[in-house]
Amino acid sequence: MSYKVYLYVFFMLLSAFVLNGINFSNFFRKGKKLEANIFIILICMMMSYLLTNFVADFIDLSSLL
Repeated sequence: MSYKVYLYVFFMLLSAFVLNGINFSNFFRKGKKLEANIFIILICMMMSYLLTNFVADFIDLSSLL
C-alpha cells in the first residue's frame, strides 16, 4: 500500500481535529446544520489533499538529493 494513503488518513483526522475547534455556526444561518456539516467535511478533504501532496512532494524531492 502506498504511503500516500496513510498520509491522507492522517491529515484527514488531523484536519477534522483542528476544524472541530472552530465555531462555524456563526458563518451559517440558523437551521442550516446540514450545510455546515457538509462544508466542514469538504474543508477536511481539501486540507488533507493539499497537505498530503505537499508532504509527498517534499519526500520525493528529498529522495532526489
